[in-house]
Amino acid sequence: MKQPLSIQDYITGLQQGNIALLSRAITLIESTKTEHQQHAAELIDAILPMTGNSVRIGITGVPGVGKSTFIEAFGMQLIEQGKKVAVLAIDPSSSISKGSILGDKTRMEKLSVHPNAFIRPSAASGSLGGSTYKTREATLLCEAAGFDTIIIETVGVGQSETEVSHITDFFLLLMLAGAGDELQGIKRGIMEMADGMAITKADGNNIDKAKSARGEYARALHFLPPHPSGWIPEVKICSSYDNTGIEQVTEMIEKFISHQTANGYLIQQRKEQNLHAFQRLLNEQLRMVLLSKNGLKEKIRELQQDIAQNNLSPYSAVKKILKLL
Repeated sequence: MKQPLSIQDYITGLQQGNIALLSRAITLIESTKTEHQQHAAELIDAILPMTGNSVRIGITGVPGVGKSTFIEAFGMQLIEQGKKVAVLAIDPSSSISKGSILGDKTRMEKLSVHPNAFIRPSAASGSLGGSTYKTREATLLCEAAGFDTIIIETVGVGQSETEVSHITDFFLLLMLAGAGDELQGIKRGIMEMADGMAITKADGNNIDKAKSARGEYARALHFLPPHPSGWIPEVKICSSYDNTGIEQVTEMIEKFISHQTANGYLIQQRKEQNLHAFQRLLNEQLRMVLLSKNGLKEKIRELQQDIAQNNLSPYSAVKKILKLL
């Protein structure tokens, strides 16, 4: 068995860019064991001075839009510019088997073997919002290890991934053209969170459809509330297969970061994200503590049977639990 590492061991390894130790650190923070969680909290506190110097990019889109293929083309371009790229790929977990494939590396063959890239697939494990419960902490570890661009690939369910916007600087929404009414993609929940859009697979006979979709989305974006920073979301078209349009997406993100930095919004946004992370973790821990008290789990199982047999309403069951607490 591997010997446990001290906080200083982790810090030294991260400062040296040790990828194996970075992976081990992420495994530590993802652990649900009490002793591991305490060690992980100490580690995160210790590396905070080493974080905050990266650009955090969230990428989402419906299944089949080509997120992994786009990320490889996008990541390789960033590396050619001298960047170090970390990809945190969130895989959906089965509601039946509870397992995940975790096969994103197989779709990023060039990026996964490049010395200036790091790809870490993680299971969503039932967490909502398109990310895992510890994606933010994994981002901090990657920053401490010297990666200046962090890409978070969400599970790809489309409309419920707004949580990603609370841990990233730029939120990119990938869309397909010619897959039905383009305006079906204009849903307030996720569109209001998107800082930019890219129409993928704009190659071959699909180029004209992609250009048409770009116009539709660009016009529809004007009906959404303005970005609080004054930024106007842009729509680009690209093809990961032909490696075209990727540079324009990169320029859009650079333009956005410059805009947000100049008006001070980027710093303010990260402060708000820290508070959001605190609230989310607090809610999670309070729930775990409450469930461990007063035989609550057993009582919940009893009430579930009554609810299933229609002997008790969910509302009354909740009132009984609150009374017990």
